[in-house]
Amino acid sequence: MALEDEFGDVLTKAMRGTRATADALARATGLQASEIDDWRRGRDVPDEAQARALALPLRLDPGKLADAAAQRWHPEHISLPDVRHHPQHPHPSNGYVFFLDGGKRAALVDPAGIPGNLLRILRDGAYHLEYIFVTHKHADHCDATADVAASFPKAKIVMHRADVEAIGSLASSALLVKDGEEVPFGDARIRLLHTPGHTDGSSSYLFKSTLFTGDTLFAGSVGGAYGDASTYEDILNSVRSKIFTLPEDTVLMPGHGPPSKVAWEKEHNPFF
Repeated sequence: MALEDEFGDVLTKAMRGTRATADALARATGLQASEIDDWRRGRDVPDEAQARALALPLRLDPGKLADAAAQRWHPEHISLPDVRHHPQHPHPSNGYVFFLDGGKRAALVDPAGIPGNLLRILRDGAYHLEYIFVTHKHADHCDATADVAASFPKAKIVMHRADVEAIGSLASSALLVKDGEEVPFGDARIRLLHTPGHTDGSSSYLFKSTLFTGDTLFAGSVGGAYGDASTYEDILNSVRSKIFTLPEDTVLMPGHGPPSKVAWEKEHNPFF
């Protein structure tokens, strides 16, 4: 699976987050504003020296940004026995089912896309769905919530209060979990980490040593900052204070792109 963000995406997010224009970066680095615009639009990529020069005014890591421009890193393949990934057609987003006891206890992360596809996955796996976890309010992560909930009325919907209006009337029955709170799941527990920045209610869910990060953190990048109250700085702080404090071998299952690990993101993500 390809990385969610190419170099131009990383550059665009950093420019938007720091409010840097191509002209301002050109003045700070001696590069041409037209070149910077081309890189931002994905028409070309900078060389090593140019990428390192861009990194400093954007508060990115120079070496990691140069690696991103040269496409020198991609996470190794990760497959977990108790997590199943599925693409959420027609959206370009990831959905997941994680489970215990061969599926006798199961949870769905981010119900989105064509409802029939999700229901077929749940039926084919003979999963007994206990929870529907929603990482944030954007449609490509929650627009099938009502259909899944109708087919599994005993499954509890879990969201953060700041984003729950996205599921409409189901909000009144949702379990509104706060930062650090846990819900029981067989002999395990699921912990919610409030990781605002992409949206105000963006949340990540920790199951054993696997974290479902939604659009807060991708392999080699971060989500865009689209919160009403939260900011680009909040998304960076969410990663540093909530995700990077987890054990190094914690597996990260993002809302887009391939899985990664905490240690790999510390080593390769140019935003940190």
